[in-house]
Amino acid sequence: MKSSAIKRLRHKLHSQLPVFGLWVTLDSPSITEMATALDLDWVVIDAEHGHLDWREITDHVRATVRSDTVCLVRLTELNAGLVKRALDIGADGVVIPWMETADQVRQLVSYASYPPEGMRGIGAERATGWGRCFAEHAASANEDVLVVPLIESVKAAENIEEMVEVAGTELYFFGPADFTATAGARGQWETPEVARQILHCKDVIRAAGKYCGVVATGGEDLLQRRQQGFQMLGLGLDAGLLLRSLDVMMDAARLYRRITPSLEPSALATIDHPLPRPPEQFRPDRPESVCTAAEAPEIPLDDGVVLRCQVGTHNGAKGLTTGMVTFAPAAKLAYHVHPCGETITLLRGRMAVEVEGRRYELQRLDNITIPRGLAHMAENLDPEQTAELHVALASDEPARDLVDPPPERQEMPADSRGVPGAEHVVRHASAPRYCPGPHTEFVDYLNTELIPGIEMSGGWGVFGKGGRLPAHIHDFDESISITDGTALCVVEGRRYTPGDRATAHVPRGRVHYFINESDRPMEMVWVYAGPMPERLVVDETCATPEGNPWAETEAR
Repeated sequence: MKSSAIKRLRHKLHSQLPVFGLWVTLDSPSITEMATALDLDWVVIDAEHGHLDWREITDHVRATVRSDTVCLVRLTELNAGLVKRALDIGADGVVIPWMETADQVRQLVSYASYPPEGMRGIGAERATGWGRCFAEHAASANEDVLVVPLIESVKAAENIEEMVEVAGTELYFFGPADFTATAGARGQWETPEVARQILHCKDVIRAAGKYCGVVATGGEDLLQRRQQGFQMLGLGLDAGLLLRSLDVMMDAARLYRRITPSLEPSALATIDHPLPRPPEQFRPDRPESVCTAAEAPEIPLDDGVVLRCQVGTHNGAKGLTTGMVTFAPAAKLAYHVHPCGETITLLRGRMAVEVEGRRYELQRLDNITIPRGLAHMAENLDPEQTAELHVALASDEPARDLVDPPPERQEMPADSRGVPGAEHVVRHASAPRYCPGPHTEFVDYLNTELIPGIEMSGGWGVFGKGGRLPAHIHDFDESISITDGTALCVVEGRRYTPGDRATAHVPRGRVHYFINESDRPMEMVWVYAGPMPERLVVDETCATPEGNPWAETEAR
């Protein structure tokens, strides 16, 4: 235990200064040595998640010896043996996950304190100079040790007033991702409601004369957290910071790749070096087009239900029809079936979709994909407001047959993901994200891995300022609907600026990319006339007038 480093940290906190640190998840002690060489105020060695064993934890603790960097160990659970072991090897304190009650906090303080105040046993390990410094260490350990409860659940927020009254704690750390999961939005870092609850807890903690910490997600978030009153500020996780740096260099090298949860390569996960030009067998036979919702042919589907078809036979699409469907207030689309798969994304309003009696209520950007032959209907739940959907069908000549509704209705849970082998539902708020290009974030709605046998693939994407994908082609047609903001669409040097609700149709083999050149985010719903989102990256010059690989023969 480094009493001088702990005193320095406390002095900064008492002086209302920020204390910056690093969350360590990788095994190399060189990472912690770098943190101490940079004179960071603290490191947390994460022994809750990941692969670190006690030897590796000890190596990280050793890397902070004779420095002013406080070393904390995050343990797997509230456990007297684990707390004792971390402190015995020389940690300056412990971080304990999933703390939810005042009694748990009192237990934590007891586990970290020698008798008579607590129940920590005295060991002949590193903390006591291998038994040579029992008296010196025990004399100050109870006062010096840092015990940090992690606040990462709705229940903890409900009990925060009682928790902060427990003596022996001075720092509380927040875990927004777990907190958000307990609030019903698993997979997101922090929803607006969770952000409000965390700020409320922060105010309660600060009012009790104690301090708060959180890991920042980036530079802007770091500044915002400081302004909000968080003083123990994590600059990031070691692995996350490494990946961010790799993203910058891969962007410069025009290598756009992502990590998948399975850690296996996929069509979008691995993109080799760009080809100098597309292979001849991909030569396109049709031009691209851009169609606004106002220009699209209107097809009445039912009373108060209208499809504006933006991609289909009328503009040369093959194997794909997409468009926007508007529902008047309280309008319904009767039960029907298609001989092809259909995918539906809610853009505006409140909608319910029923599949063979199973009723799903959709929120904005939720998606439901319905394989061929399944009877389904849709209904606008709002009696006063119009609703709008993006729809896509895996045919350029889709058909439908009206059918009788099933005899019984089953209300599906709000978090239902559908039925295996039948419809598939993606809840946008909790769906996994990935980044196929710089300043982008994507969600997969459908493909044959998610829905075996589906004939198409697609999803949602948001592009920040400068966000883009590399120049590429597909072995199938693509529909890209701009659902918010404005995009620059470049197809072999031809430039288009589709805005809100405009849809671009890019035929098989056309070299193209999208980029957001505006200051506001740009959102899109994309659908491919192929079961997996495969793409072939080509040299950027192929997307210019001079380098258009098909220009010569098309000119003839």
